[in-house]
Amino acid sequence: MDERIVMGIDTSNYTTSVSLMTTDGRLLANIKRPLPVKPGERGLRQSDAVFAHVKNLPSAMEEARAILSGRQPVCIGVSSRPRNVEGSYMPCFLAGGSAAMSAGAALGIPVYEFSHQCGHIMAALFSSGMTDLADGNDFLAFHISGGTTELLAARSSSSGFDTRLLGGTADINAGQLIDRTGVLMGMPFPAGAHLEAAALEYTGKLPKRKIALTDGSINLSGIENIAAKMYHDTGDARQVSAFVLEYVAGAIIALCDYGISVCGDLPKVFAGGVMSNSIIKTRLRARYGDTAHFAEPALSADNAVGIAALARRRYMNMKES
Repeated sequence: MDERIVMGIDTSNYTTSVSLMTTDGRLLANIKRPLPVKPGERGLRQSDAVFAHVKNLPSAMEEARAILSGRQPVCIGVSSRPRNVEGSYMPCFLAGGSAAMSAGAALGIPVYEFSHQCGHIMAALFSSGMTDLADGNDFLAFHISGGTTELLAARSSSSGFDTRLLGGTADINAGQLIDRTGVLMGMPFPAGAHLEAAALEYTGKLPKRKIALTDGSINLSGIENIAAKMYHDTGDARQVSAFVLEYVAGAIIALCDYGISVCGDLPKVFAGGVMSNSIIKTRLRARYGDTAHFAEPALSADNAVGIAALARRRYMNMKES
């Protein structure tokens, strides 16, 4: 049994994450510390997120140390930016980068940097048992969360994945729509799980709204306004929740059909926190069948498992070359 260990670190705007994986691909730990959000708030300022990560990282690393049981990691992977594009930057990733570089220097092991988005994609591949797609295959990747709503043409590379943006939202993100609607109705942030629970209790009819897609671009801010008015008029959180989630599912389907029209019917990988929603997944599975691949909920939300898996792949490739 391989006892060489790879560590992954991710410090997103929502969660401090540390993961441990053996070089033969066994996941040992998925350690997560949510960032605190005050009741009624819809997220965190970057300065507050950085401060929260600085407070969370020592306890997360201490938990990882206990699991290591004296074994030393052979490399560390870390998310250092949101996306693989020029100028992609968020201060919250500085916290994880600093921790990774400090640990790597102290242990004398390499540190590999990836984007948070590539980590999400790899987590979905790892969780769904589709890591073969990371071996030079083309696929469609969706990163749908509070900070991103993107459809990408993807292929593996040394930086994680080479991606080409095909489409996405022109205004707010799907996760923002869900969280803002939930907070409006008195639900805690993040609101995804609470919206889902309410929507699953609704059995009535839903108002129809056409999904407008232009050159791979959708708009979601108008739905936020409609949902707010619906709640003001009806006070029915279950109906509003079901309406918002059904619309998001339809919008993702519209984007996916657009991606198929551009790239052909490639495998489809759905990553990001929004993709843990059972209502949305059911709609997508019904339409795309076995070509649609999802992470389990724990690896749809922010995590460092995908980063560890990418670092493992980089390390093994370096050892073989």
